[in-house]
Amino acid sequence: MSPVSSFEQAGIPCLDLTPFREGTDPLGVAKAFGAALEEVGFVVITGHGIPEAIIQTAYERARAFFDLPLEQKMEVVTPDRVKNQGYLPIGIESVAATRGAEVPYDLCEALVFNDLFREDPQRPQAGVDPDSGNLWPTHPAGLRAALLAYDAALLQLTQTLMRMGALALDLPETYFLPFMEGKGGVLRAVHYPEQEVEPIPGQLRYGAHSDYGGFTILRQDGAPGGLQVYSKAGEWIDVQAVPNAFVINVGDLLSRSTNDRWRSTLHRVVNPPRSAFGSSRRLSLVYFTAPRDDAWIECLPTCQNAANPPRYAPVQAGEYIRSKLEVSMIGEAGQSSRRSQTRDP
Repeated sequence: MSPVSSFEQAGIPCLDLTPFREGTDPLGVAKAFGAALEEVGFVVITGHGIPEAIIQTAYERARAFFDLPLEQKMEVVTPDRVKNQGYLPIGIESVAATRGAEVPYDLCEALVFNDLFREDPQRPQAGVDPDSGNLWPTHPAGLRAALLAYDAALLQLTQTLMRMGALALDLPETYFLPFMEGKGGVLRAVHYPEQEVEPIPGQLRYGAHSDYGGFTILRQDGAPGGLQVYSKAGEWIDVQAVPNAFVINVGDLLSRSTNDRWRSTLHRVVNPPRSAFGSSRRLSLVYFTAPRDDAWIECLPTCQNAANPPRYAPVQAGEYIRSKLEVSMIGEAGQSSRRSQTRDP
């Protein structure tokens, strides 16, 4: 039986990981995984082994945070220009800027956490965590426990993806794991509110961009106005929500290491149709993986030869990702622009 699932949608393969996890066909699944990342850069995975209850509880608690009044959410905004922890209000970020586009700010808000595996789960929720530096809101109750459980599950899934990826690239199964030692993921809950007023020209929920690091693990819902991927044919493909599944895509650093064999594909989150029936509010849980900050990323030995030499100079992982985050932040200019429009998107 092919490891590609019957859930496959137009242009985006859907892969059942069960034969890899159970050891019945690990190489077959790994090769199908690699083929999807070469052709599309995206794949939907099922059979990942994470209980739906853990996913749903994290989703519900994150949604409850975004239900809070803006004043409460602003209590966990960090003073740093590059806000890779805490709350990011609407109006300060334009990810399309990382690709040189000059477009308005993205129509989303986010709550971001780094390296949650470092935290003591017995510590009360609220304030700055001394081990991770994450800034926790007081409300809603249960947010911290839900996100710690979710993060721990995704950290295990990351190791599975790294082992599959190594086999797909004809490397030892544990090849990538040392690059991840002592490094957790970035968990980003992204909320796309209802659009009661039509966006200004060129403005999207999330502008066209590629991710910066390793694998991205996305849990999306089926609300109108969702993820689109730019295909090799030059078309935008909708990525539909599949029950109890994650969307996986390749980031820039991983693509560079494969000499562009795996695609770090352009993608975006579009606005819902003005005629959409019912709620178009959307929430995504995004988990960004990356190598250790001090790791040097260079072309893998199995992805180069005399006819296909390395296309990129080595780059330090942390420095590369920070440079992208810096460009994406509009800062006060974005806030001023938002206020001048005198509307709440």
